[in-house]
Amino acid sequence: MKVSKILFVEPPKNYWFVMGEYLPPPTSLLILAAYIERELPDIEIAILDCQAERMDWAGLEKYIESYSPSIVLSSGFTSTAYPCARTSEIAKKVSEDIVTIIGGIHFSFVPEESLIDFPEIDIIVRGEGELTLVELIKTLNNGKNIAQVKGISFRHKEKIIHTPPRPLIKNLDSLPYPAYHLIEDYIKHYHFTMMAGRNTRYMILEGARGCDHRCTFCTQWKHWDGVWRTKSVKRIADEIEHLNETYGGVFLWLTDDHFKYNLRGKELYKELKHRKCKEEIMLFLQARTDDVAKNPELVSKLRDVGNYWVMCGVETDSTATLQEFKKGSSAQDAYTAMKLLNDNDIFSHAMFVIGTRRDTVESIERLKQFSIDIESDFVIYTALTPFPGTVYHETAKKNGWIEDTNYANYDMAHAIMPTETLTRKEVQQELWKCYHAFYGSYMKNIAGIFSKNKLKRTLYRHMAGQHVLKKFRGLI
Repeated sequence: MKVSKILFVEPPKNYWFVMGEYLPPPTSLLILAAYIERELPDIEIAILDCQAERMDWAGLEKYIESYSPSIVLSSGFTSTAYPCARTSEIAKKVSEDIVTIIGGIHFSFVPEESLIDFPEIDIIVRGEGELTLVELIKTLNNGKNIAQVKGISFRHKEKIIHTPPRPLIKNLDSLPYPAYHLIEDYIKHYHFTMMAGRNTRYMILEGARGCDHRCTFCTQWKHWDGVWRTKSVKRIADEIEHLNETYGGVFLWLTDDHFKYNLRGKELYKELKHRKCKEEIMLFLQARTDDVAKNPELVSKLRDVGNYWVMCGVETDSTATLQEFKKGSSAQDAYTAMKLLNDNDIFSHAMFVIGTRRDTVESIERLKQFSIDIESDFVIYTALTPFPGTVYHETAKKNGWIEDTNYANYDMAHAIMPTETLTRKEVQQELWKCYHAFYGSYMKNIAGIFSKNKLKRTLYRHMAGQHVLKKFRGLI
């Protein structure tokens, strides 16, 4: 076949209601599209974001018909696996000649299952996609056997073939900036209302890939082979400046799973302190509690150059559970980190997990109190979810703990498993109680709505308007 047009699709899907109404840019597709555009300039590329276009499935079908692509490509997590598969189904409905390709963390971990369950998917790109996708397209264009392409899974004569994995890219600076220019017409629609308000332009950038920790509930480290790779700090600062000056990006989410203050904090401060963009940006980082706690000076310095929000995976107060998770941090780290962020007027965001096998009503009650005691500005409670590819999934599947196999519910808001003493419904009920304990206080909500901190005011007003507590109640 001859590949002349590629259509990247962000399919219609439901918002994660915990975050309220928001619209993130399709970051993975933007990164892949930029690389193909540079390496294969003769191929026409389009990105269709059905969310931004407010396009339903019928609209997607019409668009594919009118664009007539050679390849339709989508990418997703476990909770969006079905919309990605349906995208391939619609593409095949339009024309059997369209090659349907899917990538992303979920499909990388369950390629055999996915190809069996979704016959409309032709090829799965596993792991890091840039080099694999370019080689795959070249191979298709040359009419050669795609079995020579590393990092893919596909069917051949009723048999599923998995080619050897592809080595990771050594130098992430070699990647181009994400292809925001291909979605310039609707960049203005991207927003994170709960975090920054409706009219603050929201964009995502990637400074690193992977993590060198081994948390048992996490897919990220395994997806990236347990290695943490970073772009140079200058490249990260250049990209921040580029998104701000070229596209008006203000609320910028650095999606790195582990920021690593000690390795990049000082340099990033030096790079940003002389740049004009630091006066406009609101930089959102993700960091470990122990990393925050050990670097008070760097936390303070980064606040001066636009870091207004830090999210930490606190997970639990239980030492035994932290060890089970292989988290490598402590409850004391959480206290220290939240105080440090609050003292520097950085919005503190803590994540918690309930639903481990040993969890009881009493242990979850202790976690609720702990989540209040550490005094973070914002918390999100999640139900322990056995995502395919995690150590926890392997253990849960082996022991028969998984009661819900509907991937649409793998959003961390639905309870998937019982504990030794709580039914799945009771875990769901405890999750609602956690939210009610933190957000159900009339006085706390009033204080949040009228807080001096703009981000806190925005969040609490949005949480009230979205009726998050009522929605969690409805899941029981």
